[in-house]
Amino acid sequence: MSEEQSTDLNHETERADSGPESRAGDLGLGGPELAELVASRSELKRLQAALAEAQEAVARRQADFENYRKRIERDRAEAHNRVVAEAARKLLPVVDNLTRALDAERSVEASESKEFKHFLHGVELISKQLNEVLESFGVQPIAAVGERFDPHIHEAVVTEATNKYEPDTVIDELARGYRIGDRLLRPAMVKVAARPSDDE
Repeated sequence: MSEEQSTDLNHETERADSGPESRAGDLGLGGPELAELVASRSELKRLQAALAEAQEAVARRQADFENYRKRIERDRAEAHNRVVAEAARKLLPVVDNLTRALDAERSVEASESKEFKHFLHGVELISKQLNEVLESFGVQPIAAVGERFDPHIHEAVVTEATNKYEPDTVIDELARGYRIGDRLLRPAMVKVAARPSDDE
């Protein structure tokens, strides 16, 4: 190999091993252009990192806002249920008294005058309307008679020894219980069947 060929080969190797500055030099970029290219790349990387950070911050803020919105909605629903429950609790004795009055009057209705029967019918309509208002607020009566006694929703006022019903079956409702959603407003006051003792 001649000395001239060896020199050309060395120049090729140096060019291949050189960095972007050398490649930029090959492209005809001088000192200021090269510095601008390096600065632009550095700025691009900085902006990409800033963009990724901003996107992550926005995603966190959105998640925080969504959690806040759900918490506010839950608190509002709980506050609404609390207010409705308190109002319903105060109305329940009125419902009880209306029901008792209607039950008592129905037993003597046959012997009463036509005018009294009309009056009684009006009171029945008022009672029905009151129950519908409570129902529109989500107030529901608790099932009792024929159900298995549940201490979470029933309050046993009386027990009766009997073979007619399974033990722990509610056989009579003395006062109706109510709930609103999962919240118990008042347990049902009930009579519960008990197993007769052997000596009975």
